[in-house]
Amino acid sequence: MLTTDLLAAYDDQLRGAERSGLPAGVHLERDGPVARVVGHHRGFVSSPPDLGLDGPAVDALIARQRDFFAARGEAVEWKTRGHDRPVDLPDRLAAAGFVPEPPETVVVASARELAGTDLPQPAGVAIRSVSDEADLRRVGALESEIWGDDRGWLVDELIALRPGTTDGPLVLVAEAGDRFVAAAWLIVVAGTDFAGLWGGSTLPDWRGRGVYRALVIRRARSAAARGVRYLQVDASAESRPILQRLGFRALTTTTPYVWTPPV
Repeated sequence: MLTTDLLAAYDDQLRGAERSGLPAGVHLERDGPVARVVGHHRGFVSSPPDLGLDGPAVDALIARQRDFFAARGEAVEWKTRGHDRPVDLPDRLAAAGFVPEPPETVVVASARELAGTDLPQPAGVAIRSVSDEADLRRVGALESEIWGDDRGWLVDELIALRPGTTDGPLVLVAEAGDRFVAAAWLIVVAGTDFAGLWGGSTLPDWRGRGVYRALVIRRARSAAARGVRYLQVDASAESRPILQRLGFRALTTTTPYVWTPPV
């Protein structure tokens, strides 16, 4: 498929999926062209590629989302993409007090083709799937250690998705002795051609040993076995070169803009 067609499928299927299949306790509220997702660890604004608005109308839309979550005392993320319209949306978000997080590159690959790639066997680690709560809490602790903040909310979200079931996420860990050194998960997006590769976080001392690559290919094999057509990753600057060497293609960029209530 041409990159332009893949981007169109990404916009139509994955951005649409942000508004459906929400877990228990999470709900959607529409406001013109956008939808507020309420009930996660922080709010989320899902927007189409083109808001169909400009100037003061965009400012008013942004202010309503900020003020809605301000009244709840919650942070909110507005996830922008590099091809979104209007082109000055990021500037208007910043003017409203939203702060950009590090940009990432949206990359996509064929699950079937990637599944046929040779699987590395990193020395000193064993890769296995986990699904019980104790191991998932160890995954949360690992993510918190790597990123330097509290990722306890991640555990609750993974548990709610029922890992280990037929249609639930595949959660993988790389284990050295009795210590988790990396974790990653595969989430199949129902009703689409896509599955997302999330996590892939590795302790600094274990990077550069093929652990990340092995976790990607293991998840690709699971996705292909489930009939998934495409794999999608929001790739950091560190992971993007690895993924592109594996055959992923860049479609666009994504930058979360986050507003946080003042202390």
